[in-house]
Amino acid sequence: MLHLPPLSLYVHIPWCVQKCPYCDFNSHTLKEAIPEQAYIKALLDDLRQDLRFVQGRKLHSIFIGGGTPSLMSPEAIGQLLTGIEALIPFQPKIEITLEANPGTVEAGRFAGFKAAGINRISIGIQSFQPEKLARLGRIHDPEQARFAAREAANVGLNSFNIDLMHGLPEQSLNDALSDLEQAIALAPPHLSWYQLTIEANTPFASRPPTLPEDDTLADIYEQGHELLLAHGYQQYEVSAYAKPGFEAQHNLNYWRFGDYLGIGCGAHGKVTLPLENKLVRTVKVKHPKGYLEPNRPYLDQYWTIAAQDLSLEYFMNRLRLFEPIPKHDFTQRTGQPLTRLQAPLAEALRLELLIETAHHWQVSSLGRRFLNRLLDLFITD
Repeated sequence: MLHLPPLSLYVHIPWCVQKCPYCDFNSHTLKEAIPEQAYIKALLDDLRQDLRFVQGRKLHSIFIGGGTPSLMSPEAIGQLLTGIEALIPFQPKIEITLEANPGTVEAGRFAGFKAAGINRISIGIQSFQPEKLARLGRIHDPEQARFAAREAANVGLNSFNIDLMHGLPEQSLNDALSDLEQAIALAPPHLSWYQLTIEANTPFASRPPTLPEDDTLADIYEQGHELLLAHGYQQYEVSAYAKPGFEAQHNLNYWRFGDYLGIGCGAHGKVTLPLENKLVRTVKVKHPKGYLEPNRPYLDQYWTIAAQDLSLEYFMNRLRLFEPIPKHDFTQRTGQPLTRLQAPLAEALRLELLIETAHHWQVSSLGRRFLNRLLDLFITD
């Protein structure tokens, strides 16, 4: 039987100073001032149209992503959060994250965001090397990156995250480890460390850069992973490390197959409807021009996740986490019986990709190395 999981909210701010060549997110180059008041009104109207999905819950977490949300003024962010809380009550210890680009951070700006209600900031640094930043199309330099991290540490937030990439064009092992060492020196409670991938319909896809060889990528991951562990970070998700107690609560809700509303241009949502015995996904109007049209429905796509896809969708999320998976969780989050997993689980256990106890499953060390092979077992025709 389906149970209502925790509810999160994703807010999409679509504008950037410039589009990065690797980015396939719904972002748009800013050509004039952000229409803050019009966009906040649209976001809150969008949320009102989704209130039927709340079903009596309080908000567990909010993530304001983009684009570059730090282009918005702290006053606008405060107005937005006040409007959201008037529509959906907050849990007492709600995590509220704002993504920030170091090139848009001025002195005192993080203090303004904190005063507005933000208690966690995620800083998109990606690299500390000028030539790599230029190749990635980033608008900041290494000193701006360090300044932003120091600001985040000094204003008294609950936590902050540094986003860092590896496997960059023509990156050596020493380059990658140097980036990681410089990030660790800034003492972020949370560090997202992930490999650059070439996504379709991006400039990097049409003009692919020269990326490190597979052996170099393996060395970067293995030595970088050991470096992070040596400095007290724990890997709790495929590309996320945190000091104990600083795991990203919003991301944990995603990967545990929790619910989230998505508001803003092109935002995605996933919602459990126990009375209808189904899970649905939503996508909002993508382009800012269309999204800002007055008196319009914001919902662009809405569909029910097919029963035969639920096992794969659940494990595509759940297996990103390295924590044990309670067996009862599968039925509560998908509404599917455990018998549906009998064949794929038997094969996963035979291949030693999963470990099983009476009450849990957990990805084995071998399963972490061959995660795609493990996920393939849950695909049904």
